[in-house]
Amino acid sequence: MKYSIGKQFKEGIITNNPTFVQLLGMCPTLATTTSVINALGMGAAVTVVLMFSNLFISLVRKIVPKQIRIASYIVIISGFVTAVELIIKAFFPAIDASLGLFIPLIVVNCIILARAEAFASKNPPIPSMIDGISMGIGFTMALTCIAFVREFIGTGGILAAADGTGGLKILGSWYPGASIFLLPSGAFLTLGFIIALVQKISNTKAEKARLAKITAEDAERKEKAV
Repeated sequence: MKYSIGKQFKEGIITNNPTFVQLLGMCPTLATTTSVINALGMGAAVTVVLMFSNLFISLVRKIVPKQIRIASYIVIISGFVTAVELIIKAFFPAIDASLGLFIPLIVVNCIILARAEAFASKNPPIPSMIDGISMGIGFTMALTCIAFVREFIGTGGILAAADGTGGLKILGSWYPGASIFLLPSGAFLTLGFIIALVQKISNTKAEKARLAKITAEDAERKEKAV
């Protein structure tokens, strides 16, 4: 079957989105989406780790014994997580302070381990790297979507700094903000409603495709009958 980069990106971002479809990485999804800035920071960090860990795991997949493959994956992933953590500490201290422990916990993020085992360990380097990029973009988009809803409803604005200052106030000072959306319960509510919406859209498209197929088959049978 012919390899398609576009299909691979569609798979990671839409049809097999790690958050909305596979329901992976729920811990950082719920904990770091209190603001769009936090979501973008976490998503970018995961994307970089996914991209490079997939690349290196694919390069060594044929020389690592099966008995220690998971341990070797974790060593590779932890190396890139450490590098990303140090870069964030050096250049983005506010994001580092806001995300805290969730940056080093990328090591055990199930999205990264799942892609390492399901894709990178079975495919060449370039497709594996693209898989990491597409899944990372899909994860980042999901985090940003959830964070936008939570921050907008919770504060009436978006893009506030990690310390809560600045940002773009959309609804004005008259809006008191629904602080429940900035709490863990608000994260669960937002995630649940967005997943329900995504599933509804997906099921509608699948139903339309099924009806179109049935209609085409009926038309073909009528033509043969004539």
